[in-house]
Amino acid sequence: MECPGASPFFSQRSSSLVYYPNFCPNSSSMFSSIPLFQLVSQPFKRAQLGLFQGKTKQYGNSVPFSKHKTRRSWLPNIQNKRLFSEALGKNIQIKVTTRALKTIKKHGGIDNYLLKTKPELLGIEGMRYRLMVREKKESLEAEESSAVDVEALLASTPAPSTATLST
Repeated sequence: MECPGASPFFSQRSSSLVYYPNFCPNSSSMFSSIPLFQLVSQPFKRAQLGLFQGKTKQYGNSVPFSKHKTRRSWLPNIQNKRLFSEALGKNIQIKVTTRALKTIKKHGGIDNYLLKTKPELLGIEGMRYRLMVREKKESLEAEESSAVDVEALLASTPAPSTATLST
């Protein structure tokens, strides 16, 4: 969507300057051309860097025998793993929670997990890998269908007879 009076727009939000390069003053929505993943804020920033399956930092109290409660936090169980992607044909090194690892095993691999899981559970890094896997699968399917079309075309054309070649 091209906007006739488009210009960069700066907004003062929570004591930091936010730059919107595609701001269109004439449109009904200020964010019409900004992708959704740039607008969504995740409460746990580390979750954007891997497959966390919705796991976030949890808060609670540490309660000893004296019952004097002190605040503490629990982090998700994060592992650095190399998972083989059949579509990409290589290992992907990614931070992943143990819950996501169980789900990957259930789906039968990282490719199926990335394609079947809801976008809000994948996060930014998961969506980036999902797009890579989807594009690679689509290009492989296009190559296979064109190869099948060529084979069908070759099979449908009559082969030259040996009698006509010898004359």
